[in-house]
Amino acid sequence: MRIVIAGGHGQIAMRLERLLAASGHEPVGIIRKPEHGDDLREAGAEPCLLDLESASVEEVAAVLQGADAAVFAAGAGPGSGTERKKTVDRDSAILFADAAERARVRRHIVVSTMGGDPEHRGDEVFDVYLRMKGEADAYIRDKETLDWTILRPGMLTNDAGTGLVRLEAGAGRGTIPRDDVAAVIAELLETSATAGLVLDVISGNVPVAVAVKAVAGN
Repeated sequence: MRIVIAGGHGQIAMRLERLLAASGHEPVGIIRKPEHGDDLREAGAEPCLLDLESASVEEVAAVLQGADAAVFAAGAGPGSGTERKKTVDRDSAILFADAAERARVRRHIVVSTMGGDPEHRGDEVFDVYLRMKGEADAYIRDKETLDWTILRPGMLTNDAGTGLVRLEAGAGRGTIPRDDVAAVIAELLETSATAGLVLDVISGNVPVAVAVKAVAGN
């Protein structure tokens, strides 16, 4: 499969690209900085230089044309202010979904966050982040032309992955290595049976493939 990943140089995306390339897929990572291209090539991904904060829906759709799936894994990141929470975490996610719809790429996975809620109150940066993620998720959930799955990890760590997770709606608070989040996304890409689901994921005691099959009803 050819899989286009927004936020291609992010920590989860880089892990995902390595997994997909090792499985024989063709990952394409959207990046803003040309100097990140070599890192993607080393991971086995094709870099695509495009700034989602300034790109048009037509430009993003052109990148998605012919893809089998799309993954939104972009984020403004730590240290960014409220404005970039809006332009990246909300607006870019919405743009990417609109572009996928235009390019007729149905399978669409969004890396969101636990606690994302369009009704979340507060003006601190983290409050805005949760609200913007929630608004983006709500927009994508209305996309009947996309086979979307929204994945909401708990607190992310750089610990080595265990391959064991708890994956369900309302999994509860907890931590999870980025390795395991990437592994869950890779498994979700293998089936569209989780379309229409919003799933929380934290570390647990169920192997990733088994956890995905369970929520998919297989």
